[in-house]
Amino acid sequence: MSRTDRTLRVVLAEDGVLLREGLIGLLARFGHEVVAAVGDADALRGAVAAHGPDIVVTDVRMPPGFQDEGLRAAVALRAERPALPVLVLSQYVQRSYAADLLDAGDGTGVGYLLKDRVGQVEEFADALVRVADGGTVVDPEVVRQLLRRHRDPLEALTPREREVLGLVAEGRSNGAIARRLVVTEAAVGKHIGNILAKLDLPPAEDTHRRVLAVLTYLRA
Repeated sequence: MSRTDRTLRVVLAEDGVLLREGLIGLLARFGHEVVAAVGDADALRGAVAAHGPDIVVTDVRMPPGFQDEGLRAAVALRAERPALPVLVLSQYVQRSYAADLLDAGDGTGVGYLLKDRVGQVEEFADALVRVADGGTVVDPEVVRQLLRRHRDPLEALTPREREVLGLVAEGRSNGAIARRLVVTEAAVGKHIGNILAKLDLPPAEDTHRRVLAVLTYLRA
């Protein structure tokens, strides 16, 4: 029997009824058996315990919070069962738990695809079997964002901007920084504006953004 002819026992977790039913039909089309199709993270964990599937396919956003419950459940399942293949589908990249998922176990038998890939039926079916066989399948966009996550967040700053941010981290005001660097307060304000933009800190109350910038500096 070839790899593509394998029949897999699948636990499917997707809260959207239409997509869930569509995935059941798609998996059946390729000869796979959905032994359980559930709509929340607790039911996913229960279904895995009850059925011992060959692979889990789960959405990221699940009830009750519709945040990252499905992905967190996948990470927990991999921690409990490192050999359990898991394929995550998502409309977006949840970077924090995506890294945890890919690090779980020995890094094999895991996949993270954006839902757009499900529209490419043959590619999705191949990814499912590859993950079940112990392979790792990661969407290129996921790779790009995870690499960005591990990049030094301060590398985009100029030496002067790093110096200014260091002085902000010491708790100095714009005026104190200007006196220390022998520049105008306007110049300091411009540097800080550039720093906040380069650190990709969204517009918000200025004091809050300065705190976030300092935290980024200290973590780096």
